[in-house]
Amino acid sequence: MGCCGSAEVSDAGRDKPEWKPLEDRSCTDLPWFLLFTLFLVGMCGICGFTIMTGGAARLVFGYDSYGNTCGQRNEPIEGVRLSGLDHTDRKFVFFLDPCNIDIIQRKIKSMALCVSQCPTEELATYHDLKRFAMINGSELCSYELPGHKYPQLPERFEKCPKLPVPESNALPVFNRCTPVDISCYAKFAEAVVTFVSDNSMLNRLIAGVAASKEIIVGLCLLALVLSMILMVIIRYISAVLVWILTALVVLGSLGGTSVLWWLYIDYRMTMNETMTKDLRETEEPIDDMKTIKDHAQGLLIYAVSATVFTGILLLLMLFMRKRVALTIALFHVAGKVFIHLPLLALQPFYTFLALSLFWVYWIMVLLFLGTTGNPEKNEDTGLVEFRLTGALQYMTWYHAVGLIWISEFILACQQMTVAGAVVTYYFTRDKTKLPVTPILSSVLRLVRYHLGTVAKGSFIITLVKIPRLILMYIHNQLKGKENACARCMLKTCICCLWCLEKCLNYLNQNAYAATAINSTNFCTSARDAFMILVENALRVATINTVGDFVLFLGKVKWSSMCLFAFLVAHCFLSIFEIVVDVLFLCFAIDTKYNNGTPGREFYMDKLVDFSRGKNSHKAGFLCTLIKLLSTFHIVSQIM
Repeated sequence: MGCCGSAEVSDAGRDKPEWKPLEDRSCTDLPWFLLFTLFLVGMCGICGFTIMTGGAARLVFGYDSYGNTCGQRNEPIEGVRLSGLDHTDRKFVFFLDPCNIDIIQRKIKSMALCVSQCPTEELATYHDLKRFAMINGSELCSYELPGHKYPQLPERFEKCPKLPVPESNALPVFNRCTPVDISCYAKFAEAVVTFVSDNSMLNRLIAGVAASKEIIVGLCLLALVLSMILMVIIRYISAVLVWILTALVVLGSLGGTSVLWWLYIDYRMTMNETMTKDLRETEEPIDDMKTIKDHAQGLLIYAVSATVFTGILLLLMLFMRKRVALTIALFHVAGKVFIHLPLLALQPFYTFLALSLFWVYWIMVLLFLGTTGNPEKNEDTGLVEFRLTGALQYMTWYHAVGLIWISEFILACQQMTVAGAVVTYYFTRDKTKLPVTPILSSVLRLVRYHLGTVAKGSFIITLVKIPRLILMYIHNQLKGKENACARCMLKTCICCLWCLEKCLNYLNQNAYAATAINSTNFCTSARDAFMILVENALRVATINTVGDFVLFLGKVKWSSMCLFAFLVAHCFLSIFEIVVDVLFLCFAIDTKYNNGTPGREFYMDKLVDFSRGKNSHKAGFLCTLIKLLSTFHIVSQIM
């Protein structure tokens, strides 16, 4: 993006990246930090615009069908009668027909008035409306109708509330008169029930959550506790898990291949017997002979493919056995990291809190935008609506982009914080000299030096996510209308963008780790990290394949009874996954520039096998194939 060119200039004359862990620290990607700051100013500007133009006030205090905001003095609107009224004493919004709900647009299709008091009892006749107006001073018909003449006026059928007027209470903060009897919203509830009933899966999900909410909360807390325990004890059970997994994969492959060959041979023998019998009984050609041969050929293809796959898998297991041991060692060290840095386990809490606060703010401003803009009279209903026109309508799109970019920025900050803490732990030889609060130190380094890098990485993800979301929206809107070819193309594009997003997420995570190590900008860090990963492609393939599956088993183990418990386990064990990935990058750099001799001692624990596995590279063509497959695995982290 912006700094790629500057990265090449700053790195000119440097053929190979120089890794100097924690030695120098400087600001990275400053232009992107300034750009992100300007973007945030724009987001705040949108909020300020909605407040200054009255959108926030109209949302909170409400407004009537003539464009007047309740509870304050208003300016006249050109071309709109009964606008510009003084509603200082009329602080509540009252709908003449609160039950007339537009289910599709999700709004009340009724004239709204500002009143001084909501009806505290049911009003069945126009005489009741007159009495309520005389006693309480709250006129529930249109402003031009005098309250003492309600029963006699011919306009009462159009400009007075629909009878009977239900008893209402004012909503806290938002000052809307809402009927006490919720049966008024029967149509809306019926639509919701119909939707839920039509979607059997959603129906079962909602029913299950409603019936077992206490159990779900308990399981989520249990999953939280067990996940945190697993992150500590996995260092002791990782060897057992990994080798059991390896044995199951090998036995499963052998068994599946054997079954396919057995099915093929059995089908072939049965086919030959059937063909011989039919030829003896009739001289006519068998019509379905081609179908039978196609079935046999299909089984043969599956059997041969499974045999090739099993052969490659066995060779990979043979040549990668030392790298499986490296995965076990990294899991062991990752467990030690959580013992020294226990607050790492709380990172999902902080991230969720930050995301929640931002999402609440974003939704609030979005609601403000819904009541901001120029007043326009709806020719169909005669009611005044506020709409953004001209260039102002792009504020909604700007706000939508902000939702994605800032959310990705918060998630990237978590990755950089975890990476910084793990890097500090790894490259500190004497663990007793670790900072008192390594995580806080990592946060401070992030805020002081690397916010620009995080902003750039999250922006790249945003660029990929936006078109994917747009295509998903188009796909949903055209569901059942588009032809098969268009549907296939849309799904293909969505899948490709999703794959690209996953690849970039993986590369971004390693770029953040490289920035935490060497304090280089995003482009340089991404390049250096990618080169290190390619040089250690076999190890990357082993760690990501075996390690991720072990963590997946951990998630399933603690959440087999509840989807929500799985989400909790996923959040916390994902932190463990980040720690393992950062540890591997540190290990790869460590073994590249150190050899264990005096003055060039390794940083990693002695439990890790530092052998580069050079003997495995003597396998010639096979090892070259493995290398290519493993390099491809780096790019295909989507799986």
